[in-house]
Amino acid sequence: MPLLPGAEPLRHDGGEVGVLLCHGFTGCPQSMRPWARYLAERDLTVSLPLLPGHGTRWQDLAVTGWQDWYATVDHELRRLSERCEQVFVCGLSMGGALALRLAALHGDAVSGVVAVNPAATLPRIQGYALPVLRHLLPSTRGVTGDIAKEGAVEVGYDRVPLHAAHSLYELLRTVRGELPRVTRPLLLLHSRVDHVVPPSDSALILDRVSSRDVTETVLERSLHVATLDHDAERIFADSYGFITRLTARKTARDGA
Repeated sequence: MPLLPGAEPLRHDGGEVGVLLCHGFTGCPQSMRPWARYLAERDLTVSLPLLPGHGTRWQDLAVTGWQDWYATVDHELRRLSERCEQVFVCGLSMGGALALRLAALHGDAVSGVVAVNPAATLPRIQGYALPVLRHLLPSTRGVTGDIAKEGAVEVGYDRVPLHAAHSLYELLRTVRGELPRVTRPLLLLHSRVDHVVPPSDSALILDRVSSRDVTETVLERSLHVATLDHDAERIFADSYGFITRLTARKTARDGA
């Protein structure tokens, strides 16, 4: 099946610091590509995989589940860890949830987490209805394209397969239970106005993680897909600053 424009995965071999970027549900690497290129241009080793079922047609997503999506980022983390001295994980929306799960399960193998508008819940009524609805209705309207910047476009599906949405619901429930196991430094950036993931999801995450080094940034000018919106450059610069601060700290500690 041909890929949608911009859905190709991106890999860049740079220095000894690696970064894994995880895109969102029904989206693709296109929404993260400018961020990945920004980091690659600064000599970081970068991996931006395409999650299974994404980047082609929504029917392909319907036959995948969260275990498939997580297995892909888990594999990429392990690959980066073999090559790099430190690895950071970053994610947008569902990708933020996947990044948090990596941090919860891999501990010190993750040097830090950057989450942009991370998802932690689905609307309660929708979540409760999905186990039944997914057998009656194949799909519902899409959630891509929540961007304030004129002319900016997110490449993704215009339909959400309900079987996959139910699996997303199960993923988010799993991640919520694992949040106390997240101890690594966390940079969380969320939009004040978001029509896909409510800001209360970020509040829930901040309340439940065990990280001591936590930075919260509110994005005033962007909607959900902030990596393509007015605050994109701030996200890129802040994430790079977060990474360089932590790598410098480790270098100083190792040299002491």
